[in-house]
Amino acid sequence: MKIDEARGDFKKLKKLLSNARTIAIVGLSKNWARPSNFAAKYMQNHGYKIVPVNPGYTEILGEKCYRSLREIPFEIDVVDCFRKVEEIPAILEETSAIKAKCLWMQLGIIDLVSARKAVDLGIEVIVDRCVKIEHARLFGGLNYCGVNTRVISSKRHQSPQR
Repeated sequence: MKIDEARGDFKKLKKLLSNARTIAIVGLSKNWARPSNFAAKYMQNHGYKIVPVNPGYTEILGEKCYRSLREIPFEIDVVDCFRKVEEIPAILEETSAIKAKCLWMQLGIIDLVSARKAVDLGIEVIVDRCVKIEHARLFGGLNYCGVNTRVISSKRHQSPQR
């Protein structure tokens, strides 16, 4: 599997995020300043059921936190990984065991061997992408936190004439 194939294209990402309703986030932090928390809160605010997976907590963002994917008693559409690349094979094993539809590896997480295994198991896979960024890009949420609010602009600032 090549990296571009594993990253997914526009149609694949849009279909995946349109059909998904539940996202288990492995490594979700309770710390509001962490990327996992920011992404989870954004997705939660956009109608997704967020399922925290982190043995260090009992609740995050008002949702019961599970110690592992196998403990979740209901169907999961997407397993979103905020863990080190070395942990992906074990997460893939759990993803397969719970019959989740997609294994999503966040920005900077690229395990093409596990990606190929996921596809062979019938699991959709996305690598090196942020679920929050992709949702915002595809469904018009880029105004969240500064983008498209004229706070951030591609236009060169004109200095006042003296």
